[in-house]
Amino acid sequence: MEGRTSPMKPLWLSLMAATLAFAPITVASAQDAAGGTPAAAAAADEDDDDDDDDDDDAGSDRAAMVPTADQLNIPAGSEMMPASALNGDQIGLPAATLSSQIVTPLVLGQGGEPFAVSHNDIYLRSNQAYRWDISSEGDVEYKFNAPGFFRNVWMNQIVIEDLEIHMAGAPAWLEYDAHGTISVSFQTIRPGRYEWYVEGLEGDQDMKGTITVVP
Repeated sequence: MEGRTSPMKPLWLSLMAATLAFAPITVASAQDAAGGTPAAAAAADEDDDDDDDDDDDAGSDRAAMVPTADQLNIPAGSEMMPASALNGDQIGLPAATLSSQIVTPLVLGQGGEPFAVSHNDIYLRSNQAYRWDISSEGDVEYKFNAPGFFRNVWMNQIVIEDLEIHMAGAPAWLEYDAHGTISVSFQTIRPGRYEWYVEGLEGDQDMKGTITVVP
């Protein structure tokens, strides 16, 4: 038997060679079924992330803009009524949504005029999430106060140039020593009429308004 080759050995070698030849095809097919090569899967993940970002951007574009008071149907004499007597649908506020709505931005010192404001009065729905950009364009210091309002909303965060401040209570005030925007994100809780004002001004320089939260 020594020195003789088994007749089964060439057949076994042939089968092994055929198996190895088809192995790359089998692996490639399995990878295709699972979503491609690891690199392709990573690219797909990146595409998915981009799609998510696009969806977020599109959602932001579709976010309802809350008009100012002069664009709503506010009944005459309603300032003498409790805010709970009004109705968001009747005065023309955007329908309630699960996502945040955008409050028309408030500009202090609009157009560089130190004591001009873009508008004074704002109406919001109760139990609705909002984002409100408050900006300074004037060349004086502003201390924006809205103590009753800030105490009666759930404050989510304050953003200044992409830096986030997450709140566990109400801010005392927002202070502007230069031009810029502070973005405030919050959810209203209870109806009420609240005053906002810039501290230390009066008479012709007075800068103030109201934030009315209605059902």
